[in-house]
Amino acid sequence: MDKNSEKLPILSKKLMVNSLIFLIVIYLLGFFPLLASQKDEVNFKASLEENFVFSKSTIIQGNSLLPPVNPLLVREIKVARTIKVVVTAYSSSPWETDDTPYLTASGSMVRDGIVATNILPFGTKIRLSSLYGDKIFVVEDRMNPRKGYQVDIWHSSHWEAKQFGVKLAEMEIIEEG
Repeated sequence: MDKNSEKLPILSKKLMVNSLIFLIVIYLLGFFPLLASQKDEVNFKASLEENFVFSKSTIIQGNSLLPPVNPLLVREIKVARTIKVVVTAYSSSPWETDDTPYLTASGSMVRDGIVATNILPFGTKIRLSSLYGDKIFVVEDRMNPRKGYQVDIWHSSHWEAKQFGVKLAEMEIIEEG
């Protein structure tokens, strides 16, 4: 009986060490693909921008490239009015948002082309021609109540938002037709 009782602690120590190594390996195998997929996504976006020529009628929606729109079917955009605003940028960083950083005040998920402002109702389409040309933004988020004539453009990273800085621009409010 003494021989069996002496082997038992050695076996349990080996088992604990092997179990710990196994758990560490499983953790690392689960963690590194997440890093790799983020890096691949950034590389894919960069290569797409470098190697693909976009025409004005090419539309990218989500992860789909939609066929060019017939220019004859495109409606004329009418500007209802123009307002001078301060234009800033924000991201979904926890220190810039509330406890739901990827959800807008209107209930939709954040994405390229949304803006936050307190002076227009949700769903209003705007254009900042001096900064973004013909790109149309949609009001889907709100800012701190003390902000007045200010528009906050959503960016995917905190760095992009910081690089944007603060600008003064004419905001064109698009008339629904």
